[in-house]
Amino acid sequence: MSSFVPVLLLMIAGILAGGVISLVKQGATKFSIGLVGALCLLALAGGVLWMIPGDAT
Repeated sequence: MSSFVPVLLLMIAGILAGGVISLVKQGATKFSIGLVGALCLLALAGGVLWMIPGDAT
């Protein structure tokens, strides 16, 4: 189960990145673009950081 979590987070980041592109093309407000962009970056960072090996306790 734990090896599926980073894949899931990276998939969510990809979907959110597509959402940012779509919002920009639609001329959405900068707040909504920034909010979705920030969520995308958080999901991306979480997925990458989850893959970093650490202590197996």
